[in-house]
Amino acid sequence: MASAVVMAASPPFKLDAGTAFSLAIAFSLMPSAQVLAAYALPKSTPRKLYFLFLWHAYDFLTHFIIEGSYLYHCFFSYQQLPARTPDISHPAAWGGEPQAYLYNRPDRRYGALYSQAPMARLWQEYAKADRRWGGADLTVISLEILTVGLAGPAAVYICYLITKVTNSADEALKGRYLPALWFTVIALATGELYGGFMTFAPEWLSGNTALAGDDPVYLWLYLVFFNTLWVFIPLWVLYTAFVEISSAFKVATTMNATKKRT
Repeated sequence: MASAVVMAASPPFKLDAGTAFSLAIAFSLMPSAQVLAAYALPKSTPRKLYFLFLWHAYDFLTHFIIEGSYLYHCFFSYQQLPARTPDISHPAAWGGEPQAYLYNRPDRRYGALYSQAPMARLWQEYAKADRRWGGADLTVISLEILTVGLAGPAAVYICYLITKVTNSADEALKGRYLPALWFTVIALATGELYGGFMTFAPEWLSGNTALAGDDPVYLWLYLVFFNTLWVFIPLWVLYTAFVEISSAFKVATTMNATKKRT
């Protein structure tokens, strides 16, 4: 993202009360995840499982609180436009090529830009870096429905499985939870990577018409930092899962070979 040509222009970054609130919400989620980890996990938890819990707690908090609010404003916050009945046989009547509108309502504009709610202010701020998130971009909405509806619950399930594994002394019980844990983390990490690609690939292909990186805060904090978290950490999760599965297969293979010799 950092090396992309940025086309859209936004006002310079300004740390006003609304911006401070938005950043406070964004940066409060990791401490909240740490509180959950301290409450749910024993002190003897292996660091690998601790970090997996921490990431997925942060993951579901982000999906439910921040991205859930995005969907809410896409569906329920709108501005009514003056009534008009263009001739759909003439695209120029719309000022250009005809386009798809949410609910097929060209007389309305949906999204966080049309609300004064606190969480709408967060998305208004982020939309300075990527204007698609201020309105109701149908591709982004489609991805976020999957993210909030599937990825969020999957992250909760992963945290649940980790608590079961770390709080149990029964090895047989752990053996029942571990396969589900590693299968789910692989599925979720793969989905996170795919979702990130599908979010930004249309912009890269179009010449980044919706992105604004002229201000370093928009570029490095909003676009790069907040989004590459969902690249590098899912890659680490996949690597960790691969190591665990490889180790399990090596143990199983060794045990089978020993049984055959005896």
